Amino acid sequence: MSKLDVQSSSLPEEVLPRLKQAFITGVWATLASISVGFLFKIWLAQWVPKNDLALFNSVIDIISLSLILMTGFRSSMVVSYGQTKNDHDIINIFRFSLILMVLVTWGIVLPYIKHELHINVGYLQLVGVIVSMGLKVYFTNLVAMYRLYSISNRVTWLEPLSNVVLFLLCYYVVQLDALSSLFYGLSLSSLGVALFMYVSRRKQIATRPLTTVHLDPTLISYVKKSFTASLEAGASILMIYITVLLTISHFSLDELGDFQVVVRPVFTYMTMLFVFPIYRFVLPELSVCVRKGLHQQIRDIRRWVFRLSFAVGATFFLTMLLWGREIVMWVFPPQYSGAVPVLFHFSIFFVFMMLNAYQLAYIKAHGHFTQSLLIRLSGIVTLVGAYYLLSLFTANVVAIIVALCMGYMMMFVLSSIAEHRILRGL
Repeated sequence: MSKLDVQSSSLPEEVLPRLKQAFITGVWATLASISVGFLFKIWLAQWVPKNDLALFNSVIDIISLSLILMTGFRSSMVVSYGQTKNDHDIINIFRFSLILMVLVTWGIVLPYIKHELHINVGYLQLVGVIVSMGLKVYFTNLVAMYRLYSISNRVTWLEPLSNVVLFLLCYYVVQLDALSSLFYGLSLSSLGVALFMYVSRRKQIATRPLTTVHLDPTLISYVKKSFTASLEAGASILMIYITVLLTISHFSLDELGDFQVVVRPVFTYMTMLFVFPIYRFVLPELSVCVRKGLHQQIRDIRRWVFRLSFAVGATFFLTMLLWGREIVMWVFPPQYSGAVPVLFHFSIFFVFMMLNAYQLAYIKAHGHFTQSLLIRLSGIVTLVGAYYLLSLFTANVVAIIVALCMGYMMMFVLSSIAEHRILRGL
């Protein structure tokens, strides 16, 4: 019997304590990751040419967008494995899908970067980033599917640390220029993290062979869920890009700077700290509880997530209310003071982001991926509609963040209705 099987056979009352420990450890690991990554960016900005940093970040963003759809597979892999335990076919379907996406990225996105955008980056550097990031996505999804939380939390802080170390190695030891060191450092760190996950996972679970897949109704359902989950991952990213596009279209560069330099990083970091862990840790446990019919455990998890959400939301709101201006002015130059009211309004609604994450995780744990996607799309429609409605009464940039938060509130309302329908069905 593998260690995973032993873990799965744990008593039901051990679910919530294990979840709490993994969640809290994940928050600390994410905080360490954010600290290392943010300090590294600040240090690079002091001496690396601005154009080189813009070029590097643009290329990584484009490649990441093409591969991030594969992270949408993660939730469907978690739920399908929790329900069927058929890791052999689930992994092989994901392997073939990921190989196809990497080839598409290599054949379409790479030439687009080189010839359409005219970004002068070495071919080997681009291929290295595509392949290494693809491998990292593959092993990250496997670790999530098997609920190997300790490995996941180690990777969270190990990845930015290895990126910094390998950049320093490429720049100071190998004597490459700064831009090449950024690309090679990222590729090598992604490969190193992928190797670490492979070795750590092999100690607990053997690698499943690469073979053909015999599609039965259960696996066809998994493929449909994976496709829907990938679309939802794209929709969640689209919400943020819509706010950027609205800011570019309707406001000045000064207000765009407030959003991109101050508001968006805070939004990203708060999401990484308190929203993403719900999908990483709560969703796998919910899917197992649903399969085993542990309804009391689900109620306990829900109660704990809601308490945590209100505690984090209230702390964030009071911090911005009492010391928001002082904090922003301490971290950023005076010209970014316009971001303070935007962050304050964001803090009012942040609790709904956490609550909505739980609701969507609960819906997915029951296999309703299409419903989850429709709820996500309703948030996008609400965001756009709310902004144009608010713009009739105010020309303040705060309208954009309020519209974004109203989108999340709409998602929370609809996901709550969906949750109650599932409960009534049970």
